Amino acid sequence: MQPPTRSLLPAGPTKRFELAHGITIAADLHGDPAGPPVVFLHGGGQTRHSWGGTAERLGSLGFHAITMDHRGHGDSSWEPNGEYWLDGFVEDLLGVIDQLHDKPILVGASLGGITSLIAETMGEESIAKGLILVDITPRMDRDGVQRILAFMRGGADGFESLEEAAKAISSYLPHRSPPRDVSGLQKNLRLGDDGRYRWHWDPRLLNVWDTSNYDEEEGQRIVEERMAASRRLTIPTLLVRGRMSDVVTEEAAREFLAVVPHAEYVDLQGAAHMVAGDKNDAFTDAVIDFIGRRFAG
Repeated sequence: MQPPTRSLLPAGPTKRFELAHGITIAADLHGDPAGPPVVFLHGGGQTRHSWGGTAERLGSLGFHAITMDHRGHGDSSWEPNGEYWLDGFVEDLLGVIDQLHDKPILVGASLGGITSLIAETMGEESIAKGLILVDITPRMDRDGVQRILAFMRGGADGFESLEEAAKAISSYLPHRSPPRDVSGLQKNLRLGDDGRYRWHWDPRLLNVWDTSNYDEEEGQRIVEERMAASRRLTIPTLLVRGRMSDVVTEEAAREFLAVVPHAEYVDLQGAAHMVAGDKNDAFTDAVIDFIGRRFAG
């Protein structure tokens, strides 16, 4: 199933990864195709455009930066049955990596980070050279997650204009200055046949992701599974947290660092859960510093 709507932007330097299980993953490419690959995976409800100038900066430094849309997001396929479980996102990532010329460095925010963590630790061999987790740890604050889902539900009926969409974002992210030019929002919206703008993701995602029905035991089981995965990490790892995050607390970050003692940690002042969007320059500098030190030459 594909969205009955049209993209608002012309095609750019985009590759479509045709995967064996039928899903097509759209990705923008930056830099030298023969350079070391760096794969960026966005958070739930976002698109490959969420990474600002980070991928472009890495591309200019000789890396092959690949920003991909998850299934059900952006220009990638929608899951036919609306079953957006984590193992599907992991399967997609493994399918993309199979088509690269070398093991990548993975940069994953929220959903993209958990997907990367599980993909890296599920087998006997590493599938990546390094891992950068962006405001995600095995333990997430439940209220913060519910706030994200509430924002996503709030746009279910769409918006009459880009300005209306911008106001919704400003209400959700009051720490950010409202954009002077709202045209940039077109990257994350699609225009329906009814003339309304909707977020560029499958609304059926919310049927799977609603955690309000999880009991405490189920939530703890998920945390323990992801903690166990974290303990299996051996590749160079960086955790980047937004200091204002309502999804990853400082305590949760320290808990992760205790089970992954080789991991590095950056706590970005002035950033909340949407780290790359809040403080793109500082985030990019942290990524480039880590990659430069750990993977130089």
